[in-house]
Amino acid sequence: MPNNHKRKPAGKRSGEEGFTLIELGVVVFLIGLMLFIATPKIQETMLGSDLERVEKHLTGTARELRSDAVRNQIDHFLHLDLDNGLLWISTADMTPEAKDTMRKSAFRLPETVKIMDIYFSGEEKIIDGEITIRFSRKNYSQPAIIHLAEKDHRSTLIFEPFINSPKIHDTYINFRDRIFDE
Repeated sequence: MPNNHKRKPAGKRSGEEGFTLIELGVVVFLIGLMLFIATPKIQETMLGSDLERVEKHLTGTARELRSDAVRNQIDHFLHLDLDNGLLWISTADMTPEAKDTMRKSAFRLPETVKIMDIYFSGEEKIIDGEITIRFSRKNYSQPAIIHLAEKDHRSTLIFEPFINSPKIHDTYINFRDRIFDE
């Protein structure tokens, strides 16, 4: 006589299906642990600090301006308003009205980030007012050093004439310590 009796899984009673409370607790704990470990890194990667976002914006804008200047064979300019924390772009062939429109739609620095000063080769540091960095149609840029600050963090962006992208340093680099290729 064949035995048609099904074996019951260990720990399960007849008619019960699903997971035990301990199994569910372990799964929830493991998921929580993974989130706890991963969340700070994800936030840092996705959001970053305001200072890092400004560095990335300036670097990307500089790369784009240099490329556009060569491609379109017209000088491009990056304008920085140190007093109001504004960044905008223009080209040599823009009308005054178009330049004014670009200024009105300028990128505003976050409240926590400040442009401390800007240095052009052979000149004194500029700590206020509006300045312009030129990106030539002949594939070079005006050498400049921009110092940024966020709370107690300092950053230096170095625009060199024949390098496509500004170099970023996570500290304040004195312009006297830096020699530009002229």
